[in-house]
Amino acid sequence: MRSTEEVVKSLREALVGTGVVLPSLRVDPVTAASEEPFALVDLGRCNVRTAERLASVLRGEEPLVGAHVVDVRDGRVGEVMGHVG
Repeated sequence: MRSTEEVVKSLREALVGTGVVLPSLRVDPVTAASEEPFALVDLGRCNVRTAERLASVLRGEEPLVGAHVVDVRDGRVGEVMGHVG
C-alpha cells in the first residue's frame, strides 16, 4: 500500500486533469502525528463551484460550456467553447 503522502500527490495530479482544484488537499496533520499506520487524507474545504464540478466529474459528465478547465497535455487553463461528437 502506498503512503498517505503518495496518495495525496496522486489525487492532486488526477484532479488537475479534471479541472478540479482542492486547495486544502493534504495529509491530515493530527492523524499523521499519531501512531496509526496511515494518516487520513484531508480533502479540506472548497467553494460551491468546486464541489459542483467535482460531483460532475464523478458522474462522468462533460464540463459545461463556459466552464474553466485545465488542458491535461500542457497545463494551460481554458474555457469550454463547445463539445464535438
